[in-house]
Amino acid sequence: MEIYNPKEWFKAVFFIHRSDTLRKLYPYLILTAVLSAGIAYLELEYFNLSAKSWVKNITIVHNLLGFALSLLLVFRTNTAYDRWWEARKQWGSLTNVSRNLALKFNALLDEDDKALRHFYRKAIPMYSQSLFAFLRSDYTTFMLDENEHPELGDAFSKKKHGPNQVASLIFKKTNILYKEQKISGEQLLVVNNELEGLTNICGACERIKNTPIPHSYSAFIKKFIAVYVATLPIGYVFSLGYFVILAVPFILYVLASLELIAEAIEDPFGTDYDDLPIEKMAENMKKHVHEVLHP
Repeated sequence: MEIYNPKEWFKAVFFIHRSDTLRKLYPYLILTAVLSAGIAYLELEYFNLSAKSWVKNITIVHNLLGFALSLLLVFRTNTAYDRWWEARKQWGSLTNVSRNLALKFNALLDEDDKALRHFYRKAIPMYSQSLFAFLRSDYTTFMLDENEHPELGDAFSKKKHGPNQVASLIFKKTNILYKEQKISGEQLLVVNNELEGLTNICGACERIKNTPIPHSYSAFIKKFIAVYVATLPIGYVFSLGYFVILAVPFILYVLASLELIAEAIEDPFGTDYDDLPIEKMAENMKKHVHEVLHP
């Protein structure tokens, strides 16, 4: 049972983390406060408008548009979170596929066949490492035993599609085992689902990475929020007075933060604080496969 920890609430509320939206928004919050103060001064002091002025009725427009804006932000946030969660599920599937492959090859290979065990011990976790590098657009060259398995090192000798190269090597090596009758046709079918699963997972991750949220949709929401917030003091100054200097920036903080959060999580393979820790997940897969396919 999880014990309530008030310190976590205290840190979340009063400490500004490097990923906090307040860091990104504070210049706009200050600008909004200055704008609100200027509008309040003009209406209350310079033009000396009364509470019966027609300008007060502008709040009706804000009430109507506020509902539409809330729906847009909810849809925007849910869409971004769906992308993040789908990416997490794919990497969870990759973890299971890697473990299943290691368990099955551990059972199929002879205990004294150290060469083959070493190959799969290197190649299986290398797929997650190459996918991590590919999604981060960093074609990393992995340190391998080139004398024992020169074909593995050659997979990353050029800027190629790393995951495809590793999957191709695993397929070829497994097919050679079948031709050499080290495994039967039935045993080949046993590992076939996992071998195909590697490429399926890679394709799903590429779909998430290469299909961003339409720019026009995101740009429209930003413009909508900017116009909505900038015009709030015009009508609400009659009911709030100079308090709009604090109230309007707070409204901007809430609305704009939702948009920033959606932007942060819609690309789950980046290096932001809220992105998936795929590097750590790849390292865990390597550790687990090494434990199973011990030499």
